[in-house]
Amino acid sequence: MSTQRRGRRIAMEDHERDAFLADQRVCRVATNGPSGPHATPLWFVWDNECLWLYSLTRSQRWADITRQPRIAVVVDTGHDYLELRGVELVGDAEVVGEVPRTGQPEPALKTPEDLFATKYVGLDTLPYDGQHAWLRIRPETIRSWDFRKLGG
Repeated sequence: MSTQRRGRRIAMEDHERDAFLADQRVCRVATNGPSGPHATPLWFVWDNECLWLYSLTRSQRWADITRQPRIAVVVDTGHDYLELRGVELVGDAEVVGEVPRTGQPEPALKTPEDLFATKYVGLDTLPYDGQHAWLRIRPETIRSWDFRKLGG
């Protein structure tokens, strides 16, 4: 993974980034399709190594990723300038598990499904709807910013 060179003064430490990504609920996923860039909001989980997206398999995002797996994802928050914080992750999305997901045993999905079920559904296990499947992004580049570090 490449290291952040610019903006190191406002970059999040690894533990700050991990806590931020665990707390935030919505990311913005940018894919590249035949008609150009496509950006959509989506729920996600972060396992301190990979970003996991539970995506509709009949979506423009899914179609774009099957053609070109390279994506960028941004998670951000803040209203005023000195409150802005965020993380950008860039890498290739890979499908993990069955498509669509129906719950067949898949050890690689235990952690993301448990995290997702707790974070978004308020359950211990994830219910399957036969319309979603998992995408894993192992970031090649992570950039972060926390403008609160600028003081004010």
